[in-house]
Amino acid sequence: MAENEARLSYGLRSLWRRKGRHNRPDLIMFHVTLARNRLGLVAAAFLVASCGPVAAGQSANPPKLPMSGAAQTPIEHILPYQARFGRQRPVIAIIGINAGTELTDYVIPYGILQQAAVGEVITVATGEGVMTMRPALHIQPQASVAEFDRRFPEGADYIVVPAVVKHDDPVLLSWVKQQAAKGGTLVSICDGALVLASSGVLDGHRATAHWATAGYRRKTYPQVHWVDDRRYVADGRIVSSAGISAAVPTSLALVEAIAGRDRAVATAAIVGARDWSAAHDSHQFTPKFGRNLSAFAATEYFNGWFHRPQSIGVSIASGVDEMAVAFTADAYARTGRAKAYAFARNAAPVTTLHGLTLLPDRTDPNALTRIVTPASDTSAFTLDRVLAEIARLYGRQTAYGVALGFEYPGYHG
Repeated sequence: MAENEARLSYGLRSLWRRKGRHNRPDLIMFHVTLARNRLGLVAAAFLVASCGPVAAGQSANPPKLPMSGAAQTPIEHILPYQARFGRQRPVIAIIGINAGTELTDYVIPYGILQQAAVGEVITVATGEGVMTMRPALHIQPQASVAEFDRRFPEGADYIVVPAVVKHDDPVLLSWVKQQAAKGGTLVSICDGALVLASSGVLDGHRATAHWATAGYRRKTYPQVHWVDDRRYVADGRIVSSAGISAAVPTSLALVEAIAGRDRAVATAAIVGARDWSAAHDSHQFTPKFGRNLSAFAATEYFNGWFHRPQSIGVSIASGVDEMAVAFTADAYARTGRAKAYAFARNAAPVTTLHGLTLLPDRTDPNALTRIVTPASDTSAFTLDRVLAEIARLYGRQTAYGVALGFEYPGYHG
């Protein structure tokens, strides 16, 4: 058994390196620990997962975007916006690192805040040039941190920090601390909280992040009061969210704080979100035999071990909804069965619906297994549609595993 555990632990580390997650020691150790403690359960899960895909038509009702239940959860309120420096509207910086920033964490806040027209939203990277997004696509940010500082020496009013592949990046940590010292409100999405914790600005504050890093966070940053069962936590000028899909309610809560309830309601209606309460059950995502372990094993291990990945082209063109693109590419890339690429008819940069610049990865349709077109109506329901299609192509267990990675409570396999 010890030899098998060692082999599986090595295999997990190798798999995560191939997936581009070699700079995420927190999640590597999560998976290695899971392998050691549940080797027998994973083997049993393989027997379940290998029973074959189940058609999407046999699934339960299509998943929704449940953020209700606020009556059972203490209400989280982001402090109302107060104008500074004579600005008519707040300056909102969404910051990532060029070497690897989580796609949905970065794009969803941008899309919602731009849709709401609540401020000057600027995409920022630690350095100049293109940003490599994880697990897919490439973005040309509007400014480097140096360029942003020259333009806004007083600092941003809000700083949105997504998960990144290196949460102790010195440039990012330094800039976050500087922005905090200038009075900006910090908003972490998913494991962007690890950046805030590494910078020290979370010390003594309540915060949350992706369910998979709970043990790592509590051990590594004991000075932070980590909270479970919240889509987002607001503690003064520090706001943090749970896993990836929590970017939607967190961004809408930020819209409400800046522009009021009516603006948030109108924006939620446009993007297709029912509400944005903080109610959540984070423990339902922890891998457990008889509940979700087979789905977790399918996407994280077995799909990659036993299937050659398909090449999925996510079609992009001028005016495409950046939120729909992010949900689509991110979800397919998390299946373990596919790699996602931005597809366009030529290599020219593409400007999205709200001004984000995407760079095509592929221009030859013959180089792709299939091409998918992101939905063009309500962005928040894109994930529902993509999960249904993933279930049809790769099976319900795979779709459920993707939902677990997104910390998306609306899909139960």
